[in-house]
Amino acid sequence: MRISTKGRYGLRAMVDLAVYSSDIPIPLSSIAERQNLSLGYMEQVFSVLRKAGLVKSIKGAQGGYVLGDNPANITVGHVLRALEGDLRVVGEEETESNKKDIEYCIKTMVWDKMNEILDQLADSISLKDLTTEYEKLSNSWVHMYHI
Repeated sequence: MRISTKGRYGLRAMVDLAVYSSDIPIPLSSIAERQNLSLGYMEQVFSVLRKAGLVKSIKGAQGGYVLGDNPANITVGHVLRALEGDLRVVGEEETESNKKDIEYCIKTMVWDKMNEILDQLADSISLKDLTTEYEKLSNSWVHMYHI
């Protein structure tokens, strides 16, 4: 499985929103600028995220985007599935075989286990986890002295 730019950039933008929003609508242009991403591309990504309920758009002069839920309740898995679809390394349609086949053996011993672990990992990391880690890293960078 390979995560596309839509998934990678979308996750970056969601973490950015979680870091800077705190219920204040953030203009998409601010996110795009901070993350050095194309505003047009971010509009496409946020359209998908909004339809999935992961973000809400606020109209008007003070408008922008806010998270659709508490950052602790939005996982990497939610974001990636909204943007990428299924997170499978090998889809079900690619492994239709007889239970006596080598292909079935590989499916059950490799692909199914990889898919399960990938789902568990993606669902175990929340935006809150990522913002907390980002803040730790940011604070450690502030205290570095270079001579």
